[in-house]
Amino acid sequence: MPLSASTLVLRAKQLEIEAVRLMASRVELADLIGQLIHALQRERGASSIFLASGGQRLAQERQTAMGEAVHIASRLGERFASQLEPGHTGTASGTASMVSLMAWVQLDLATLPALRQSIDQCQTTAHDAVAAFSRLIAALLELIFHLADVAMYPGIARPLVAFVYLVQGKEAAGQERAVGAQMFASGTCAGTAQQRVQQLVEAQQRSFQMFERFADPSLLAAWRQRQASAAVAAQDGMRRTLLTTPPGAALAHDDSEKWFEVCSEVITGMWTLEMQVVQDLRRACEAQIQRSQADLQDSAGLLRRLLDNPPPHTHAVERFFDVAEQPAAAPVLPGMPDTANGPAEVHATTVTSLERLLRQQTARLAQTEVELDAARRALKERKVIERAKNALMARMGLSEDAAFRALQKASMDNNRRLADIAEATLSLTGLALPPQDDDQHQD
Repeated sequence: MPLSASTLVLRAKQLEIEAVRLMASRVELADLIGQLIHALQRERGASSIFLASGGQRLAQERQTAMGEAVHIASRLGERFASQLEPGHTGTASGTASMVSLMAWVQLDLATLPALRQSIDQCQTTAHDAVAAFSRLIAALLELIFHLADVAMYPGIARPLVAFVYLVQGKEAAGQERAVGAQMFASGTCAGTAQQRVQQLVEAQQRSFQMFERFADPSLLAAWRQRQASAAVAAQDGMRRTLLTTPPGAALAHDDSEKWFEVCSEVITGMWTLEMQVVQDLRRACEAQIQRSQADLQDSAGLLRRLLDNPPPHTHAVERFFDVAEQPAAAPVLPGMPDTANGPAEVHATTVTSLERLLRQQTARLAQTEVELDAARRALKERKVIERAKNALMARMGLSEDAAFRALQKASMDNNRRLADIAEATLSLTGLALPPQDDDQHQD
């Protein structure tokens, strides 16, 4: 069968459906990763108190969270394996970078049994345990960002960007829960831990600002309602205690479990919103697939006559793209069905319908590109900032927080956007980084 415009239009619609199905598959994978992150966050927080209290507190809470994490990790491993199977819906998403990220996650998951055994026997510190869990969660977060970087439709891309920044902010909240629990359980305010709590509070603010930017109105309303809850107010009060207590001064041991419970309630609220976004994404994918399938069915019959009778000469091109110019007398094509208005008019109507379909599809794609631009920029800026942080950590021996603060200060000093400063850092041009204090070089 000769290639024709109708063939390409139909194929474009079919590819659109395949792309949305692929996106739906990625949403499911992101959901499962989010579930594992949530379980590991709770295990990390409970392990922090367990170790800081010498194994006296939250032992059962830790075992429960650990069992849930083991179960979800097993499901994730199965999902990774299915992503690589020939013919699987998500096979096309198995890029080199994605598979490499999966490998890093699997390597980190393989270290968990030994870590858990050392926690059981109190043979590691709370600080080291929190760091180990956080490294694994960071790899999982990176994989979620990679999955989000391919969203094609505004109805999917915007909530997906909101999802990844909500998960990222929730991770900072989870680390704050673990660090604060360690401080309370130890009974002493440590200056380095106090600084870490402040840094984590600021990290949450940055992530949640991006989340609010991309959240839809109903999600944003639910978020703001939760921010006004009694649990958030109680967390703020205990947070002030952690941030204002002089280093070396005593903290109440018994407040460790109260802090854990309050923070857990706040984080559970974030988790509820996370699940709401996932449901919204599922519905958006399904709705997009149904719309595309309906378009395909409607256009199939319309274009069948053109498919069977392609335009016989180049004048047909004018009719495809110029609505105002109608053919005076279109040739009668072999096999074209006759009607009361004559076969020539049937042909002209068919060509005009194809033209209209092409115009509609082109206009929709152009509008989609505009709407997706903001989502792409948000993800790109995050990548550039992360790369710049890693470069500073490697070149100057800075901690992650110190590297970010260096970028932040350079941004203010130069009156330039943080993303622009990050790009300048990577290109090594147009930037003088501020000097760092000695204590900023410490992890």
